[in-house]
Amino acid sequence: MVRPMHPSSVQGVEDMIRLGDLHEAGMVHNLLIRHQEHKIYTYTGSILVAVNPYQLLPLYTVDQIQLYCNKRIGELPPHVFAIADNCYFNMKRNKRDQCCVISGESGAGKTESTKLILQFLAAISGQHSWIEQQILEANPILEAFGNAKTIRNDNSSRFGKYIDIHFNQNGVIEGARIEQFLLEKSRVCRQVKAPAERNYHIFYCMLMGMNVEQKKMLNLGTASEYTYLTMGECTSCEGRNDAKEYAHIRSAMKILMFSDSEHWDISKLLAAILHLGNVEFEGRLGILCAWLFLDMPKTVVMGSHFLFISPQGIYGRIFLWIVNKINSAIFNPASQNPKKTRYSIGLLDIFGFENFDNNSFEQLCINIANEHLQQFFVRHVFKLEQEEYLAEHISWNNIDFTDNHQALEIIALKPMNIISLIDEESKFPKVSA
Repeated sequence: MVRPMHPSSVQGVEDMIRLGDLHEAGMVHNLLIRHQEHKIYTYTGSILVAVNPYQLLPLYTVDQIQLYCNKRIGELPPHVFAIADNCYFNMKRNKRDQCCVISGESGAGKTESTKLILQFLAAISGQHSWIEQQILEANPILEAFGNAKTIRNDNSSRFGKYIDIHFNQNGVIEGARIEQFLLEKSRVCRQVKAPAERNYHIFYCMLMGMNVEQKKMLNLGTASEYTYLTMGECTSCEGRNDAKEYAHIRSAMKILMFSDSEHWDISKLLAAILHLGNVEFEGRLGILCAWLFLDMPKTVVMGSHFLFISPQGIYGRIFLWIVNKINSAIFNPASQNPKKTRYSIGLLDIFGFENFDNNSFEQLCINIANEHLQQFFVRHVFKLEQEEYLAEHISWNNIDFTDNHQALEIIALKPMNIISLIDEESKFPKVSA
C-alpha cells in the first residue's frame, strides 16, 4: 500500500524536525524542493544543512550580516550567518567556548562556509582591526598551498584545518591559531584519480603569475613542461585565474608578514620540486634509483653517493612552515591577568569524504575521519536526545537510525583492526597485496 506524502513534505519546511515524513527519502525530497527555490539552507534542529548551489547568490552582503546579528535560530530563514551568530552570542552570553563542525562530501561547500563564518565574526566583533584582516587573508594562502582541483571540486581542500578564533571578554577578536593535519602530500608527485585533476594550486599560480625575469632565475617554463603538473592532463581550470590568484597570494603574504626573501625561498623550493619531477634515470642502477625516487624517500644519484630527497617531504615541510608563519602573525598568547578572560570559537573545516572504485590511503584516512564525525552527529542528534527523553520520562516515538560504530570498530578501534593490520604488514620487506 502506497501512503500519500505528508503535506509538510509536499510544501517543504525550513526545519526538518517538523517534517511529517521524517526519514531519509523525506529529508532528501525536502532539500530538493528548497533547492529548486534557491533556498540552499535548511535546519535540522540546531544543525544547518547546506546544499551547494554552484552559483553566486545574493545571500552574503553586509545587510545580510546585520540582519542575522543577535537573532535566535528560527527567527529568520536558515542561513550560515545564523549559525555563526548563535556561536558568537552563546559564547558571550554563557561565557563558554564554542565550536562549529563543518562536514560533508567533497565539493559540498565546506571551505566556503568556513570563510563566510569568519567573515561574519570579523564583521560583528566591531573593530575592523588589522588582526581581523590578517585572519581573513590567511585563507588564500592556505588554499593555494593546500587545495587542488579534483574530479568533483575545482577548489578541494586536501588537508584539514582547525581555526581557533580568540575573543576578549567584550567579544572583540584579539587573535587566532590554525592547526593543520593530514595534508595529502602524495598529490605532489602523482594525482591518483587523474585525468582531470591538478596538483596544488600554488604551482600553476606561480608559473602563470611570476614575471619573465623571476621565472628565468628559477629556470621555469610553463605548466605543460613538468611531469608533476601534467599527470591529469589538466594544467588550467575553468573558473580559476591562476595569474590573478598569484597576485592575491602575494598580497596576502605581505599582510601576514612574509618577507620578500621568505617568499623567494619558498619559490625556489617549489621550483626545485618541479625540476626533481623531471629527472630521468638510465641503466640498471638508474631503474633502481627511479623506483626509489617515485615510491620511497626520493633518491638521486650524485657520483658514487646517494642523496635522499623527498618532494613530498619538502612540500610537507613548506606547508607546515607556512602555517607556523601565519600563526606567528595572528596568535597572541593569553594574558596572565586572571581578570582578562579569553574565549574562543573553533571552526573545523575537514576534508570531504569521497567514494571511488579505487581510493588512496590518504582518502581512506579522510573517510575514516568523516565517519567519526558522522558518529558524533548521530550521537548528538539521536542518541543523547532520546536518552534525555527517557531520563525525563517524556513520551515519544523511538526513531530508528543507522549507527556506524561497528564499522569504525572494525577499521580503527578494535585491537585487531584494519589499520593496525595494514601497519603491521607494511613493516615486512615483501608485503602481500
